Amino acid sequence: QVQLVESRGGLVQAGGSLRLSCVASGFTFSTYTMGWFRQAPGKEREFVAASWSGARTYHADSVKGRFTISRDNAKNTVYLQMNSLKPEDTAVYSCAAAPSFYRDYMKAIGYDYWGQGTQVTVSS
Repeated sequence: QVQLVESRGGLVQAGGSLRLSCVASGFTFSTYTMGWFRQAPGKEREFVAASWSGARTYHADSVKGRFTISRDNAKNTVYLQMNSLKPEDTAVYSCAAAPSFYRDYMKAIGYDYWGQGTQVTVSS
C-alpha cells in the first residue's frame, strides 16, 4: 500500500516558520521526484516546490527565497521548510510523488501518489 503521510501543519503568525514533513512508503522513494503542492479555499491547486531523486530542487516564484524543499532518501522523507510565512501562504499542503522521468514537475497530473494534505494557517 502506497502511503504519503504529512506531518501536522499548524497555525503560525505572519513572519513565522513551520517545517512540514512527508513520510513515504510502498514505493521506491529514492527514484521518485517529490513535490509539494498547496490549495487555498476557492483556488486551484498550486505547485510549491519539487525535489528530484538526485536532490536537485525547484521552487515556485511565490515561495522562492522563503521555502526550501529537501529530502532524506534514507528516511523516505521529504521536507518543506517554510520561513517568513505570509497570510497568503494559508492553504492545505500536500506532498506528492512522480516517477523520475516525469519532466513537467510543476503540473500535478504527472504525480502518481498523494498525501492526505495538512492545513497551514498563517495569521496576520
